[in-house]
Amino acid sequence: MPPNAVTRRLPYPPTAPGPTTAAAPGLTTAVTAGPAVAAARPAQARPGVSPDIVDPARGGGRVVSLTFDDGPNPVDTPRLLDVLRRHRITAVFCLVGDQVDAHPEVVGQIVAAGHPLGNHSMRHDDMSGWSVERIAADLRRTNEAIHRAVPGTRIRYFRAPYGAWGRTPAVAASLGMRPLGWRLAIGDWEPPGADELARRLLDGITPGAVVLLHDGGGDRSQTVDAVARAVPVLRARRWRFALPEHRA
Repeated sequence: MPPNAVTRRLPYPPTAPGPTTAAAPGLTTAVTAGPAVAAARPAQARPGVSPDIVDPARGGGRVVSLTFDDGPNPVDTPRLLDVLRRHRITAVFCLVGDQVDAHPEVVGQIVAAGHPLGNHSMRHDDMSGWSVERIAADLRRTNEAIHRAVPGTRIRYFRAPYGAWGRTPAVAASLGMRPLGWRLAIGDWEPPGADELARRLLDGITPGAVVLLHDGGGDRSQTVDAVARAVPVLRARRWRFALPEHRA
């Protein structure tokens, strides 16, 4: 989409990080942080939860984590869940609060299948220039939406929309969520075809990579098809699938 499009759908790939960006080492994409707000007090991380942005998968060697943003999507998320079930893969789903409110039954399907959840903000806004207080209010509202859909479910991760971190890592950690980055983004926000997405996935993976994909935010049928095609090849190449690292 063009740069002056609706705020919640800023164009990917994001730009290079600026001097105030809390960017994770190894990220293939990042976003320039907004201006500092001198009066804002830093949030205090909850004990045991690091505000450092995590982007490696658990374990060593040929291990990879699949993560999916912008859902739930009532058409493509259930198809994706079926692919993951067939291949016995557990992935992270980073949910947008508005979509959760619209499709709570799909959130229930994600949790019933054993996949951990991430908070991806209420409306997918660029939060890089927001104050601590505004960020906290948005993340709490998103968590409340998720808990209405799936009461009592733990929300392990937070991913900033567009990778525009600003002050969000410390706020997320103070709410018990580990900031979740990525090492590979295959560009499925502008679908080039399932074959090309599968090629990017297969060619771009490196040991320990967290991979950014999308099950929401539009028609994600190509992403689902690409995952279905790439996973058997990765299995044949002795790759393992794991969750992102979570501990501090």
